[in-house]
Amino acid sequence: MKDKFKILVAGGDMRQLYCAVKLSSEYDTYVTGFSEDVIPEKMNVKKHDDKNNILYDSVVLPVPPLDEKGMITAPFSENGLKPEKIKRLLKDDAVIFAGKSDRKLEKAFEGFEITDYMEREELSLKNAIPTAEGAVAIAINEIPVTLNGLRVLIVGLGRIGTALAEILKGFGADITASVRNAKGTAKARIIGIKSVCTDKMDTDFPLVFNTVPEMIFDRDLLQKFGSETLFIDLASKPGGIDFESASELGKKVVWALGIPGKTAPITSGEFIAETIINILSESGDDR
Repeated sequence: MKDKFKILVAGGDMRQLYCAVKLSSEYDTYVTGFSEDVIPEKMNVKKHDDKNNILYDSVVLPVPPLDEKGMITAPFSENGLKPEKIKRLLKDDAVIFAGKSDRKLEKAFEGFEITDYMEREELSLKNAIPTAEGAVAIAINEIPVTLNGLRVLIVGLGRIGTALAEILKGFGADITASVRNAKGTAKARIIGIKSVCTDKMDTDFPLVFNTVPEMIFDRDLLQKFGSETLFIDLASKPGGIDFESASELGKKVVWALGIPGKTAPITSGEFIAETIINILSESGDDR
C-alpha cells in the first residue's frame, strides 16, 4: 500500500463505498458521510475520525458532487457534509475528484485542482454496460409483453445506445436506431440493426430508449406515439423528452438517471476507482 498517499471518499451513494474499497488496495483510503448502518459489516474500509488530525492528498466526491443546497451529496449521512468541512481536511495541493463538476463546485473548492472523472473516456465506455443493463431491466418491469419480437426504437448510437442494441438483440427484439447522419446509418448496419433518420422517425414503437441529451421528443412528436408506448430517457440533464408535455398527454416516461449507481453499485464503484487510479498514475501524483 502506498500509505503516504491518503484519499478521502466523501459522500455519495453505495458505489462510492465500493470505490473506496477498490482504492484501499492501492492507497490509504478513508470514507466520511456514511452512517454506521449503511456500511456493510464485512466491508473493509476505514471511517474518517476528526480526532486523528489527518490531512488528505486527495478527496473523491460523488455524482453529482453538490446538492441543491450547496452541500456535498451525501444521502447516507446523518448530519450532512459541508464543503468547508472537507476543505479543512485537505492538504493545500490536494486534488479534488468529482463526477459532473460544475461552476458551483469550482467556487466551493476555489484554489484546488478539480478533475472530473466522469469525463474520462474509459469510464464512459465502462459505464455504458451497467446503464444499458439497468435500462433493459426497467423495460422488462414496466411493459406487459416480452422483448422478443417487440419493436424497439433507440435514439442515438453512442456508447450507451450501442450497448443497448447488443443486449436487446440477445432478447430477439426488433430494433431500429434513430440516427442523424450516414455514419450512424453505417454503424447500425455494422451491428445488425435497422436505422431511420431522426427527422423522419416512425412512431409505431411500444418501447423507446432515448440516449441523446437534447430535446428530441417535443409535444408534437410525443402526440404521434401510441398511448401505451413506454419512453425510457437515459440522457443526462436536461434529458431529451418534454416531460411536462408527456405528463399532460398521459405518456409513460421513465427518466432513468444514475442507473449504474442504483443497479450495479459494486461494478460502477470499482470503475470509478480504476479511473482515479489511472489518472493518479498518469499524472505522477500518487506519491
